[in-house]
Parts: sequence; structure tokens; C-alpha cells
Amino acid sequence: MGIHKIEDFAANCQFSGAVLLTDQQNNIVWSAYGYSNRADSIANQPDTRFGIASGCKLFTAIAVCQLIEQGKLALDSKLSECLAVPLPNFSPEITVLHLLSHCSGVPDYFDEETMDDFEDLWKTLPMYTLRSGKDFLPLFQNERMKFQPGERFHYNNAGYVLLGLIVEQHTGMRFGDYVEQFVFKPSGMQHSGYFPLDRLPSNTAYGYIEEGDGSWRTNQYAIPIQGYADGGAFVTAPDMALLWRALLNHTLLSPAMTEQLLGLHTYDPGGEQHYGLGVWITKKHGEVSKYHVMGYDPGVNFRSAYYPATGHILVVASNGSGGAFEMMQMIEEELLK
Repeated sequence: MGIHKIEDFAANCQFSGAVLLTDQQNNIVWSAYGYSNRADSIANQPDTRFGIASGCKLFTAIAVCQLIEQGKLALDSKLSECLAVPLPNFSPEITVLHLLSHCSGVPDYFDEETMDDFEDLWKTLPMYTLRSGKDFLPLFQNERMKFQPGERFHYNNAGYVLLGLIVEQHTGMRFGDYVEQFVFKPSGMQHSGYFPLDRLPSNTAYGYIEEGDGSWRTNQYAIPIQGYADGGAFVTAPDMALLWRALLNHTLLSPAMTEQLLGLHTYDPGGEQHYGLGVWITKKHGEVSKYHVMGYDPGVNFRSAYYPATGHILVVASNGSGGAFEMMQMIEEELLK
């Protein structure tokens, strides 16, 4: 059992992407399937770069926590005090912690409770204009609060855009540059970055969207052209494993701040998951069974987890709109049970 089971599963569900399962000593599974470029039949490789959508909210949380350790912010810092951006209808009680843990109540630019098609956003604001955090502001900054801060959990992309703007204001750096220098580089992530869709480097997978007639198109006109603090970075599967290791061995944050990031801050009753700071947390029998991140965009599907009981790290990156969750579930049931 092992790689053959994964290969059979990948073939049956037409999975396109990369899979990495590793423990403290070595890679148990390191494989890739499908094409990074369908038109030219270029195969995905285990070290191909993949978009990970919201999977990179963890990077944003780490960046914010670094600024907290430097004394530039605090978890209880008010949004109105640490970000000089007009937000006329926002509550003055919103804190950094509220934003990190998705309980701020700020209006989202893509509200998953009321919207179905992510591509509808670009009918009024072309996706190719979104190259910085401030470019997202017209989508939500003048809207009204959904609920009062701290009232409940509600997954929110706009909150993480605001966190990215906070990082920029307090460091004087573009958000992507800060993460690449102070999160990716210390982790040893040499092949990951916030690459614009119109300037993708070599060995990067195009994201593909399946049409109703079985044909495919790239996601170039379906998602923001430049990723930001709420999602859109590109990573390799080995690099993502390095990120988990760097976080867990306290290369990126102190033990106390790492504990804060991985703490149980809020609870999503719909998904029956806890949420820390930029990371989902699953509990079984009263114990944490995994810390994990996930991402979905048109043409992007991503899952990655750390399993504290065994020390395993799993990365599943897909350049299609589905498959990563099912692959993760199968591996958990067959290899990590």
C-alpha cells in the first residue's frame, strides 16, 4: 500500500497536481500527476509551483505575529489605530485578533454565504486591475458591517486584505516582498512567491477550469492577477512542508507566539472546525488531530496539514478546481489511520 493506492486514486478522479507526504526522517510519497500546461502537454512535477488560493492566509498570520513580537502591533490593537485607510461604516472595536480569527464582522468582497460564482466579481471591476491590496478596497470599504466584532465566526477574505495593508503600513514594504523575505526565506522556501498571472516563472502550473462540455480554459481571467494577503501565492509541495517545519521548530516565531497562532481562537459550527490564526484546527476525542490550511479558487484546489500525533506533513496541490480534499481524505484513511 502507499504510492500505488495514490496513483490509482489519482487516475480514477483525473487528479492534476502534486502530492507530498513526509515524516521527520524522509518523504514517504512524492509524486505528481496531470499537466501544468495542457496545450503543450507539459507534465506536472513534484516540485512544480502551484497556486494555493487561501492556503496562504497562514503566511499572513505569521507576518502579523512577527510584527506583534517586534512591538509594532498587538492582538488587541484596534484596526482604526493601526491602518490609515478610510473605512466609514466599520466598527471602531475591530481588533487585529478579530481579523486574524475571522470574527471581525467586516463586509467581505466575496461572501460565500450569499455568492456562488467568484467570477461575477470581475464584471464591474476587471481582475487585471487588482495588483495591490489597495486595489481590493473599492469592493468592500464602503459597505456596512455584517455583525458586531467578536459576535461569531464568519470566514472573511476582506479581513485578510486589511491585515496585508497593516503589514505594509508598519514595514514600508509591499506585502508579498515582506513575506518572501521574512517568512519564505527563513523557511528555506526558494521556489515560492506572489507571482502575477501574466508573469509566471518557469515550472509553474496554469490553473484550469473545466467547462460544461468537458473542455478546459485557464483561470487567467477568473482570479485576481496578483495574489495578496488573502490568497494567491504560488508554492511547491516541498516548500510548503518546509514552512510547516519552520513554524513548528520556532524559526519564524517564538514558542509563545507559535502557541498563540495554533491556539483555539474561534469555532466554525458549519464546518465543525476550530480556527487559530490563519490555520484550521481539527479535534478528535478532545485532542488536536491536525492543523491544516485549505484554498479554493477557480482552477486552484489546495490542502496541507500537520498531524501532531505522528509528525507527518501532507501537501496536496491541484491546478484544477477540485481533487485536493478527496486526495487528502483518502491518504488520511489509508496511510495515516
